[in-house]
Amino acid sequence: MDGRVLVVEDESMLAMLIEDQLVDMGYRVMPPVSTVHAALAVLEEGGIGLAVLDVNLGGPLSFPVADALLARGIPFLFLTGYGRAGVPAEYQTVPVLQKPFRRKDLQTALAALGSESISANISLLGSL
Repeated sequence: MDGRVLVVEDESMLAMLIEDQLVDMGYRVMPPVSTVHAALAVLEEGGIGLAVLDVNLGGPLSFPVADALLARGIPFLFLTGYGRAGVPAEYQTVPVLQKPFRRKDLQTALAALGSESISANISLLGSL
């Protein structure tokens, strides 16, 4: 994977846990961010190869970040306590990892991004 992983999560303990798990898996990880504004600013700087987005960021939803990732062709997955039901229909092809999750589940979801999600994200972009 080229670039670093962007983690967008508003719960600081969970963000640190995800960051640690990603580093343990061999990924290069950006410091986690907790807002849509901060995530969009990081994307503008470039160097992101993959992203993990919490859907609900303490009220605001991360869908503007998802749209920006789709526009850039950067694969990503959603995290949400609501599972697939917490994601609008226009994002149904984006992988969803339901909270709470196990490290193995995160690793499997990230591995799938390298193949399935890139083409799914490109086709999804055309529908936005």
